[in-house]
Amino acid sequence: MRDKVLLFINGDHPKTLPDPDQYSLIACTDGAFHYLKQLGFPLDRLDFISGDFDSHSGSDESVYQDKFILTLDQDKTDFHKALEIILEKDFTEIDVFGGSGGEQDHFLGNLTVAYAFKDKMNLKFYDEFSEYYFIPNNFKLKGVKNKMISLYPFPSVENITTTGLNWPLTNGSLSITSRIGTRNFAVEDEVSIQYESGDLLFFVGTNEIEYPSIY
Repeated sequence: MRDKVLLFINGDHPKTLPDPDQYSLIACTDGAFHYLKQLGFPLDRLDFISGDFDSHSGSDESVYQDKFILTLDQDKTDFHKALEIILEKDFTEIDVFGGSGGEQDHFLGNLTVAYAFKDKMNLKFYDEFSEYYFIPNNFKLKGVKNKMISLYPFPSVENITTTGLNWPLTNGSLSITSRIGTRNFAVEDEVSIQYESGDLLFFVGTNEIEYPSIY
């Protein structure tokens, strides 16, 4: 069993559920509990369910009450509070499902929470289209040829150089106020990215794209 956490939060539910046997700890926020139940996820595998339970009906409380962790701090999102609990349990490798979709302010909020925790844990988001995460300033990834690659500065990146992309960068800069690096694609099996300063959110598409569309 891997020393890794599976966390479900309250965005669009995953189309395919990950294998729970690949994780040492499995948790969800109270909003995600509803879709896990509907999807037939084995709820007995959950180690905890956290949140303020404002979206929880309470109908399953008698069965899963021992797994509930009530977090009432309204200054933090349920995602933020779940990560604090996970960090207290000394886990730092987290796969997050349900982070995108739905109301877009939730999605932007989830990215902001991930940014706040990026130096404390390795968070990877997964959805129907891609996986995405903050990357270090010297990064390589194999097995990506013909997959969509997007680079999103958070909020800026300086002296960035890439290899393996259809539109490479050489000592360039990215900023959310001027130039971003979305909708590129890999032309080599391995992509490498180096940058000098800033923070960079990296997206890699789930599937190969036969005719890349850039917009």
